Amino acid sequence: MINRPYTVVLIVPTGIGAAIGGYAGDALPVARAISQVCDRLITHPNVLNGAQLYWNLPNAFYVEGYGLDRFAQGDWGLQPVHQNRVGLILDQGIEPELRMRHLQAADATRATLGLDLTDYILTDAPLNVELRTAASGTSWGTIGNPDSLLRAAETLITQAKAQAIAVVARFRDDLDSSALDNYRHGQGVDPLAGAEAVISHLIVRQFGIPAAHAPALNPLPLDPNLSPRAAAEELGYTFLPCVLVGLSRAPRFVKRRGEGERGRGGEDFNLGLASDVIWGNQVDAIVIPETACGGSSVLSFSQHNTRIITVAENQTQLQVTPESLGIQAIKVNSYLEALGILVAHRAGISVNALRPTVSSLKCFSKICD
Repeated sequence: MINRPYTVVLIVPTGIGAAIGGYAGDALPVARAISQVCDRLITHPNVLNGAQLYWNLPNAFYVEGYGLDRFAQGDWGLQPVHQNRVGLILDQGIEPELRMRHLQAADATRATLGLDLTDYILTDAPLNVELRTAASGTSWGTIGNPDSLLRAAETLITQAKAQAIAVVARFRDDLDSSALDNYRHGQGVDPLAGAEAVISHLIVRQFGIPAAHAPALNPLPLDPNLSPRAAAEELGYTFLPCVLVGLSRAPRFVKRRGEGERGRGGEDFNLGLASDVIWGNQVDAIVIPETACGGSSVLSFSQHNTRIITVAENQTQLQVTPESLGIQAIKVNSYLEALGILVAHRAGISVNALRPTVSSLKCFSKICD
């Protein structure tokens, strides 16, 4: 008998101060571990991006958050690829020297890693990204010139034939000092993450192709008390390498046959029902922080026969538990426990059978009384 591939979705929402996954690539060890106990791991840039650090996970699928929501809803499927041609957008607001640092990083991925990049494009106006903080403490942001971003993406898609889009936007260096200090010392919320998500969501929603973002910032002064979880962001001048690596193998989005739609650039991403396309109803399990269950993906997966595993140890600024939403979930304390649940589930073993005592069956019907 041949079993279908065991598929797991790992989500750590961005900009919510997650104890694990709220920093630069610090959820990568979790992704690496889970990838060893499943056939297919579907996750998103916040989990796999580690600035200049990254890790090749052959069975991992790098899916931007908006695309992941559409996948969970059953609207879009994921088609694996061998390689994407990645287009690079640079914010006109980036200073010449900092722009050159990012271009050199992009060239390095071409020469050293063999990535396929188009020629880059500058936005026709500064993007003017503004950062915001919600009352809950989570981060978000706005783009002053979103049309400029979309025009640049459309040019790369239609003229340079880009199959995925990387964006580098200039962020202010005068961030709130207390928030930044807390983050660098492993205690705060990433002040950039929410705005980054807005940028990538906009492109994916409009054009239906993979996209991810890397912020442009000047290097910070040396801090001898830096948290190891924040250290990956302080290795150099750019966070771009991990984004280009992720996008180079990101699955493409497809629609079911007869439901095709075209993005603003005219690209058709209705690829039918190819046998290798993954659909949301094929997901066996999802792993999520216990207090961050309010996202669209989790709500959609809760309507399927998907096992939802929540991790209490990964605290966030949110308080949206599965109980508050009426979602059935298996609650564990740590990702180590979550790995055990996944192994048992894949093997078709009831978790209760692994406990020291097993209760007797009870009669379900009142007739037994």
